[in-house]
Amino acid sequence: MLGPRLFILYIADLADEIDQHGDNFHAYADDSQLYVHCNHVDTASSVTRLERCIANIGHWMSANRLKLNADKTELLWTGTKHSLSLLGGCGPDLRLGADTVTASEHVRLLGVTISSDLSLDKHVNNVCAAGFFRLRQLRRVRRSLDPVSATTLVHAFVSFRVDYCNAIFAGAPKTIIDRLQHVLNAAARVVSDTRKFDRGLSRLMHTELHWLDAPERYAYVPMPAQPSSSVPDGPLCASL
Repeated sequence: MLGPRLFILYIADLADEIDQHGDNFHAYADDSQLYVHCNHVDTASSVTRLERCIANIGHWMSANRLKLNADKTELLWTGTKHSLSLLGGCGPDLRLGADTVTASEHVRLLGVTISSDLSLDKHVNNVCAAGFFRLRQLRRVRRSLDPVSATTLVHAFVSFRVDYCNAIFAGAPKTIIDRLQHVLNAAARVVSDTRKFDRGLSRLMHTELHWLDAPERYAYVPMPAQPSSSVPDGPLCASL
């Protein structure tokens, strides 16, 4: 825990370097992202601004005994399908000295796959593929486990794989939610050691495992308003 905290303190001045160029910045430990908003007619000037900002970041890192790894730098242009079509594909590239960063259709950000059209299809494909792969491995050793151990492993799988960053699924279309429900159904079958068309799956999920179905699992429920007498003086903040 101390290592990441010290590193964050060490690179705290990086935000000031980025603010000088007017770019938005987000960082998680050593994973940093720059965000630029522009119209398609301003794409060239935005690319130039990004290249200048990243060049200054590289100089700042060198002065602080750090290294900007161009091989791990990714570029993603997002927008509507019409806006992306005006860019002629994935969008223009970035030139960082002798290196060129080619725009991608998908990037992975803290375990979430973000697509250029901001759809969830690619991310859900990855979640389902990884989920079914892990469940097949669990089913192979299912008979060697007692019921309590099998249930514990499946609960850990659901928390780690299915529920990871599940806030992005709030308001998602039914086609997306249904695919995640299939993963939950398969996980429940591993616990009960049953097959696809065996009965009693709903009772197992709701009564014994105490799982919500996918539509309720990813539903956004706003917090009720607090009475005026209980609201303290001073600034308020929203926690997501």
